[in-house]
Amino acid sequence: MSSNLPILVVGGGFGGLTAALALARDGQQVRVLEGAPSFGAIGYGIQFGPNVFHVFDRIGLRHEVLAASDAPSALLMFDALNGTEVTRIRTGASLRDRFKYPYIIVHRVDLHNVLLEACRRDPLVTLEADAMVNGFVDHGDRVTVKTEDGRSFDGTLLIGADGIRSRTRAQLLNDGEPLPNGYMGFRTIVPIEQVPAGVQTDIVALWAGPGFHIVHYPLRHGTLFNIVAVFRRTANSERGDSAAYRAELEHVYRNAHPTVKSLIAMLDLKRRQAIGDRDPVRHWHKGRVVLLGDAAHPTLQSLAQGACMAIEDGLCLADCIAAGNGDHEAAFGRFEKLRSVRTARVTLESRYIWDVYHAEGINREVYFQMMGERGEADTFRCLAWLYDGFASTK
Repeated sequence: MSSNLPILVVGGGFGGLTAALALARDGQQVRVLEGAPSFGAIGYGIQFGPNVFHVFDRIGLRHEVLAASDAPSALLMFDALNGTEVTRIRTGASLRDRFKYPYIIVHRVDLHNVLLEACRRDPLVTLEADAMVNGFVDHGDRVTVKTEDGRSFDGTLLIGADGIRSRTRAQLLNDGEPLPNGYMGFRTIVPIEQVPAGVQTDIVALWAGPGFHIVHYPLRHGTLFNIVAVFRRTANSERGDSAAYRAELEHVYRNAHPTVKSLIAMLDLKRRQAIGDRDPVRHWHKGRVVLLGDAAHPTLQSLAQGACMAIEDGLCLADCIAAGNGDHEAAFGRFEKLRSVRTARVTLESRYIWDVYHAEGINREVYFQMMGERGEADTFRCLAWLYDGFASTK
């Protein structure tokens, strides 16, 4: 870029930090503005398909990510009512052979720290914590952002990587709130020795039930155990009312398999998360401002790809900016062209799979039969569009 101003990134999550690292590797100065008092991540687990390593290889962090993560032996889906196995995806040698990289599970904090430390080592990246951006002004030749405490920062471009409730998107597109789907989620991490007998602790498991599901897998090399419980709301519990949450969970999961009930009993109910996404749109930029990750295309968790799409965005956007050689309109247009259909497919397929997981009656039986008939070759063929990685300019 011809300007001496840095590129501004609003949001210090996975997508924002990846964009900062990729831009810096192309010689760009970057300033990352994080609204929280310090840079950090929510302390729960996350899954990544092999496609994320196409990015980590490019930004030189593959070995650090592998050291912080684990590779489960398989992904299993169980019928949450009777405990039978519905389908299995082996994540060992055959998956690595087909997609070149592993499927991993990792503590969010550990992955965030890998990215954060890489940013701290790079002299072209400046990290500004406690800088909650509440608006921007596009002057045509530069962008100014304002923070809640009255500070302002100038940049040549502005990247909004500030999540599903992005303030940058609200000003840029003014298209309302995310779309809730009527489900609520709870997350808990416990020491692995506390896991009830009979629960498999070396896999990623999803127990699918009518209107609910539960996911669990190990973290930090088998020392911790991550549990995520999701259910369709049946009541209007007040925030923080753990007793009401417990009653609601026990009612929704009342017909679940004993293993599922034993995991539900372990949940910490102090923190809940409403589930939702947005309808896909084609355009995420205006002038010198562009969105990435959940700010642009939030998705349901069904494919475990929300964070991965943000990380892919970060690298792809940096590539487009470098190839644009100062023409931000061309760069942002190229970015949207490369990413809009792929991320929209993630959103739409995730909605379909969500309905499969939570189906009721004969629909549920049909879906489960279809999934049970799918072999490994069929599964890999269905995942190839996603796990083979993404198109970029390099």
